[in-house]
Amino acid sequence: MAVIYVDADACPVKAEIEAVATRHQMAVKMVCNGGLRPSANPLIQMVYVDAGLDVADGWIAERAGATDVVITADVPLAAQCVAAGAHVLKPDGAALTPANIGNVLATRDLMTDLRSADPLRAGSGKGFTQADRSRFRNALENLVRKVKS
Repeated sequence: MAVIYVDADACPVKAEIEAVATRHQMAVKMVCNGGLRPSANPLIQMVYVDAGLDVADGWIAERAGATDVVITADVPLAAQCVAAGAHVLKPDGAALTPANIGNVLATRDLMTDLRSADPLRAGSGKGFTQADRSRFRNALENLVRKVKS
């Protein structure tokens, strides 16, 4: 049975995930290092992992498979999940697939190098918008329908 795995610590679309999962009666595992309140929804399971670098990512990567959906903004985690055959969405609704994950990972690495070479370089500062939230919800709805069919 398909599961939605959520890299939940900084995920801005938890409410949208819960709404779509509830509509489709699909299990969700919200994986975090702590600090998030459990949901009263029986479909939503909070998974608390030990604190540490990439512990939550490792937990998700070990379990995500071909019928599962992973929600994350973490590109290295997304790459692992795509390699395992999982369907991956970023919180803005962008799909990460075998066709684009290499370019996304390379761009991430390039930007990391540029930031380390110029510590005064400012980030994009692009805020999370209502349009991002709506695009995510539509993308998740379509992806869940595809996974369940």
